[in-house]
Amino acid sequence: MSTEWQPKTTVGRLIKEGKITSIEELFAQNLRVTEPEIVDVLLPTLEQEVIDVKLVQRQTDAGEKSRFKAIVAVGNRDGFVGLGTGKSSHVVMAIESAVRKAKMNLTYVKRGCGSWECVCGEPHSIESVVYGKWGSVKAVLLPGPRGLGLVAGDVAKIMLKLAGIKDCWMRTFGESRTTLSMAGAVFQALKNTNRIVLPTYWRGQSSS
Repeated sequence: MSTEWQPKTTVGRLIKEGKITSIEELFAQNLRVTEPEIVDVLLPTLEQEVIDVKLVQRQTDAGEKSRFKAIVAVGNRDGFVGLGTGKSSHVVMAIESAVRKAKMNLTYVKRGCGSWECVCGEPHSIESVVYGKWGSVKAVLLPGPRGLGLVAGDVAKIMLKLAGIKDCWMRTFGESRTTLSMAGAVFQALKNTNRIVLPTYWRGQSSS
């Protein structure tokens, strides 16, 4: 795909010219994913999973109009995850639209070993408690010790696995049966792992 891709943005041209060679470098420079092809080039091992596809109807002057709505998550199981939705009159096109949006909505997840029961230091969980909210649903992710697994619902497990988190507790509040709100709340919580600065980072900055 990289040989046929014609970038339309500055970031895309930098990547095709080889000036940015990794997804980590892209995020380190605070650059946004402006084209889904960027992710195809920098993360060729990215996986995608359809969380939900349902038929939605809208009343128009010409009568009822039916379309399919797809919710898709993408991730490389090693610290990057994205979430997107797409609508179309065809299921395949709705899924493809959701995949493209999920790639452009990709975020980095800061992992670690934040459980007091585990001191292995490996990035199998998260570093501290994080919160996420989407619609009426609030999700709380808590670090878990190695071997715990994912204590969460099916939708949350998809998001956590694609992000590369193996051990974690989760609590939810609100209408958690709503698939998009549930997936979105977990996604926001994973996104918020980047906003937490631990005391270890303060000491590192003060010594530099």
